Amino acid sequence: MKAGVYYNNRLAGILYKKDERQFIFTYDPAYFNDPDAPSISLTLSKVRAEYSSPVLFPFFSGLLSEGENRTLQQEALGIDAADDFSLLLETAGVDTIGAITVREW
Repeated sequence: MKAGVYYNNRLAGILYKKDERQFIFTYDPAYFNDPDAPSISLTLSKVRAEYSSPVLFPFFSGLLSEGENRTLQQEALGIDAADDFSLLLETAGVDTIGAITVREW
């Protein structure tokens, strides 16, 4: 599965789960090369175009609900409690806090 990561509705990059132990975030080339386009986060700065992590990047995990709200979302959507990536795709597409949204690609 892949996800488009948008900064104020502009495609900033692609996030995908390569396998069970590797997540990749890659800035979109046009966004990366635009000197006026900001980094999407301090931990995913525009100093390099691609990032890799053995877990879902903490920045994206921070977009997820917590506690009872998270449990209710997982149950309503039929998503396994350990599947943060699927939950991100289902819940971070529109009404998020801040400029970032994430939509299935």
